[in-house]
Amino acid sequence: MIKTPTIDWLALAPSLALAGATTIGLLVAVLVPARARKQVAWFVCLAGYASALGTAALLFDRSGQARTVIASSLFRDRYGALAAMIVAGAGLLTTLVFYGERAAPDRVGERFALLAAAGGGMILFAQAASLLTLFLGLEWFSISLYVLCALERERPEAIEAGFKYLIVGGFSSAILVFGSAFVYGATGTLNLTQIAGKVASGNLLLVTGLALILVGFAFKASAAPFHAWTPDVYQGASTPVSGFMAGATKAVALLVALRVLTVSFPSQEHLWTTATAVLAVASLVVGNLAALVQRDLKRMLAYSSISHAGYLLLAVTAASSLGGRALLYYLIPYGAASIGAFAVLAARERELGEAATLDNLAGLGWERPLYGIALWIFMLSFAGFPLTGGFVGKVYVFAAAQQAGWTWLLIVAAVATVVSLGYYLAVVRSIYMRPGTEKKTPPPRERLLGTAVLLATVITVGSFFAAEPLIELAKHAAGQLPF
Repeated sequence: MIKTPTIDWLALAPSLALAGATTIGLLVAVLVPARARKQVAWFVCLAGYASALGTAALLFDRSGQARTVIASSLFRDRYGALAAMIVAGAGLLTTLVFYGERAAPDRVGERFALLAAAGGGMILFAQAASLLTLFLGLEWFSISLYVLCALERERPEAIEAGFKYLIVGGFSSAILVFGSAFVYGATGTLNLTQIAGKVASGNLLLVTGLALILVGFAFKASAAPFHAWTPDVYQGASTPVSGFMAGATKAVALLVALRVLTVSFPSQEHLWTTATAVLAVASLVVGNLAALVQRDLKRMLAYSSISHAGYLLLAVTAASSLGGRALLYYLIPYGAASIGAFAVLAARERELGEAATLDNLAGLGWERPLYGIALWIFMLSFAGFPLTGGFVGKVYVFAAAQQAGWTWLLIVAAVATVVSLGYYLAVVRSIYMRPGTEKKTPPPRERLLGTAVLLATVITVGSFFAAEPLIELAKHAAGQLPF
């Protein structure tokens, strides 16, 4: 008689909600009449993310004790639940922005189904308790994003972005799998909690596997020197998709990296903290210096996301409970500001019919006051100015690095922050201090996009004034990691 594992449906609920939305969305794409297809597919995707957010919040509340479920393939804990909430929140905002994006009638349903599928894979990835489950979640969301990037096949740059992301993403997945194979060869297990302590800390096979796994995560997080794909993909992909990748993909890659490193490789902490410190410095230097010379705003924000990978890696390098809390908190205002900034760029692109640049962004603050104020707030949050969540996030990760004794790394990050003012304030100068261009047609009214921008602004600013309850959530979640 075959013994089947007990299924914890609440642990699976967030990813199942989005898997269900994906299935229904694909059916909508072929069964619903063309005139109503877009509205129905959009609503299904929105409902899927709303359900995922609600079930993740319930899971957080009912997971006071961390444990593995479903044959030890998934973690049921508050860390994974909070990660699911971050992904679901990012998905909700992106769905609102995505509604107004131009798409061929024969693909309008599929794009919302793919967006839901990407979120479902990310949540499963964040909950993985086995290297095998981790790989399944990784491929689930990665394949969805590959197709989303190339879905607008009328645009050559979209095809190029999808192709580049497919090649580099497939390569990084192969590296991660190869690393997992080395770890399995050294320990005889794929279970994250069982890997620790199986062999001596200096085992060459295990160290090689750790190095390859770390490289795989660095690719997904857009950390330098594994960042080369990021500017091209962000520039070529649909703007809402680029925002979703900046706000959600980076989040789950770093959250899972921290879990894997602390749970499976505590004996190698001296190795992986040094490696992440090097990655952090490379990301801060490359991201900020390259962003200074960009005129295309999507490329600028791509390099900005690379630099933020460096700040987030400070929290990973700290390898402490404070670092875990800092990472979780930082991702909330950063994700909201990223999606909000790309939403404003999407509005400008739809208005002008061309890519948003520093030049054609001129005058936005006077022509579209809501978008101008919002973009100004997002840039200040990225730079770490007070009265935004970005300020608290940077102070928090700096404190974690200082507490762990990484003073030199803290100095590099502080200098990088000063350098970043050169391009963040250039955006603010452009939208308020340069004359706008004359428009031949009145700007379109997009209530859903405006709602997403407003919500992102509220989260970015609100996370400063409501920092304490968010930090408390992060504390409960990070407290379940074995620091």
